[in-house]
Amino acid sequence: MSDLFGSPPDTVNPRLLPLAERMRPRVLEEFVGQPDLIGPKGSLSHPGATLRNMLLWGPPGSGKTTLARLLARRSGMHFETLSATSSGVKEVREVIERAAARRRNGGQTAVFIDEIHRFNKGQQDALLQASENGTIVLIGATTENPSFEVNSALLSRCVVHVLKPLEPAALESLLDRALGNQESGLQVAQVRLAPDARELLMQDAGGDARRMLGVLEIAADMVAQQEPAQREVNRETMQRALGRRMLRHDKKGESHYDLASAMIKSVRGSDPDAAIYYCMRMIEGGEDVNFVARRLAILASEDIGNADPSALTLAASTVSVINFIGMPEARYALVQLAAYLALAPKSNAAAKAMLAASELIRATGELPVPLKLRNAQTELMRGLGYGRDYNYAHDQADAFSPETYLPDEVKQQTFYEPTERGYEARLKERLAALRERVRTQQNKPE
Repeated sequence: MSDLFGSPPDTVNPRLLPLAERMRPRVLEEFVGQPDLIGPKGSLSHPGATLRNMLLWGPPGSGKTTLARLLARRSGMHFETLSATSSGVKEVREVIERAAARRRNGGQTAVFIDEIHRFNKGQQDALLQASENGTIVLIGATTENPSFEVNSALLSRCVVHVLKPLEPAALESLLDRALGNQESGLQVAQVRLAPDARELLMQDAGGDARRMLGVLEIAADMVAQQEPAQREVNRETMQRALGRRMLRHDKKGESHYDLASAMIKSVRGSDPDAAIYYCMRMIEGGEDVNFVARRLAILASEDIGNADPSALTLAASTVSVINFIGMPEARYALVQLAAYLALAPKSNAAAKAMLAASELIRATGELPVPLKLRNAQTELMRGLGYGRDYNYAHDQADAFSPETYLPDEVKQQTFYEPTERGYEARLKERLAALRERVRTQQNKPE
């Protein structure tokens, strides 16, 4: 259980807390970034607004926890916190019981649940009645799309506020505050950042204030033993403080689908640079290389098709090769495939034909196969007309028999309409000639 505003207990020496924790603003006016929420016309700006159930959805380090605390402080509500990684239904019910007792004495309680997307359905359901009848005001924080990770009943009781990665100007302000604040800022006094070190830190932050301040604190510790006049963090020191940047990528979350979608759309749009970029974003983020290869193989048929038949062959070869050679060398084959598919001529004619045929089948049901096309395996079948009047194509001079093969009820239907791009242009020309011969044959007088 936390104190009134969720501040760290008094027994903890503030200087022992991480820099990002020490630098949390104490009032809403000190909060930096998210102008759509707390700017002059922000949805949470009005000081007299009643605190309502909400979900704060945004990337790490965008200010979700800080904003929740400050909103509760402004409202005067008691602030309780739960972590979805360590709390279950029992802890949820205990918080609700305390809130109910507080309510009977005229008090109100805001309950902040960090990483609420990690709560299962039972844990989320435990919040429904209390959040609906006003026993608690629920503030949930999540890095995942609430549409997927929060059940619909709880989602309907909350307003979703979207937080964005912090803009460079906001990060600069926080950085200057941490460097200049002698009370809560860096423990190492008179630390300065060389311009190129500052630029590197800002570039690495990626809108994440927590990461930026954490790296700054590490870099400051590296120069702490220098004389005050020499406590400047240069680019080399900053590079060592940064370590290896691990990209944020959830192989089951929204970024998984967003990056895959971006790669596919880039290939479809014939942009090899973007295709390679998003392909490598997934790989560098730890995505399964087979997932990336499968997506590209599907695209080779769906978006390229017969405009370049070798695209599907190359995709199949790539799937085989990456499983044969493994990572990290498999990246070469994957990037080669992405570049080739991006530059290949595009056609979705086969995909459109598939959908049109599927739609017709659903509409017309199981139409009987024409007798001439049936397999006459027995004398009885042959007596019933199975296979009768079938013209064997190879008996014709050019291996083509100008007749119809679809059921009579749909014999005029066409599905495949080749484009004039790539190899499919040749198929379009041949198909037009063949269809014309069929029409001529059908129009001959009996």
